Amino acid sequence: MVFWVAVTHWVNIVQKIQDRYTVQKKKKSLLIRMASLPRLLSRSSVFNAKLNQHHFSLSAIQKNAVAATAAETKAEAAAQRAERTMKRFWKKVGIKKENDEYMILLDQRSLRTPGNNVMRFPVTQYNLALLTAAEWDAQTENLKAHTLPLTSIIARAIDAFGSSNPGHQTLRSDVIDKLMTYFDTDATCYFEEGPDVLVDLQEQYWRPIHKWAQETYGVHVESTTSIFASTQPKDTKIRLRKEIEAMDDLELSAFEKGVLSSKSFLVGLALVKGAVSVEHASQAAHVEMNAQMHRWGQVEDSHDVEHEYIRQTLGSVACSVMHKY
Repeated sequence: MVFWVAVTHWVNIVQKIQDRYTVQKKKKSLLIRMASLPRLLSRSSVFNAKLNQHHFSLSAIQKNAVAATAAETKAEAAAQRAERTMKRFWKKVGIKKENDEYMILLDQRSLRTPGNNVMRFPVTQYNLALLTAAEWDAQTENLKAHTLPLTSIIARAIDAFGSSNPGHQTLRSDVIDKLMTYFDTDATCYFEEGPDVLVDLQEQYWRPIHKWAQETYGVHVESTTSIFASTQPKDTKIRLRKEIEAMDDLELSAFEKGVLSSKSFLVGLALVKGAVSVEHASQAAHVEMNAQMHRWGQVEDSHDVEHEYIRQTLGSVACSVMHKY
């Protein structure tokens, strides 16, 4: 029962993000049209002046109008073609068990990754398969990639880090190298001494993650209040790199997503290792933003959208590795 409540909550979050995205898209379109109004009026004035000066014939005006309409129609057709490539083509989403694996079916078609690999789930990842299927079932008429965070993580694990990619070992090493660079610039290692609300949030959400990492891996995590860059101890980097290298493909993909989304190596690591909740990780990623909101208030369609987005994204990271805990 609890699991199905979680699935329902997940679908509601996806739908909320879709609704927010649609509203923002409409607002952006309206602002673009309003911004172009002075330019259109200016062009209209210039055109009228030339009309009076040179006495353009009616046929010439009609020819220009037809050409402009044709150009607009061509551009609109291109946009529609692009939109059609992201249309929902399936009616039902299901799960099929084959041998010791589960596959997601869109009608009768197996869900595939962008690399054309069938997305398969071991029996231990049945709940993950259900949540991924829920993502696809929640899609509306137009498919929106940003509302498929679980699918993105799983596809990355298969196409990039899986054996189907001939260069997967080299890519794994390159990705780990990149992720390790986030450690030296980890936002949670740079503390501010004021205002008080920011200091309190740092202590509440950053300090416990540092303590967990130090106690779990027997390392020292360097933190500073200086504006200058700080370098983490070499032994700490070596120890944590070994931990990352030992991750399987799915865990590495989830960790990568966690780090890039939270802009923090330590937040991403604590989340995939089950050391913190999604809420704690989200709060840790938004300490500075939350402090600003406390002082200046919330900006509608900005802070609230980011609030939902980070929880959806980090929630997908946690769900990707939930079979491990």
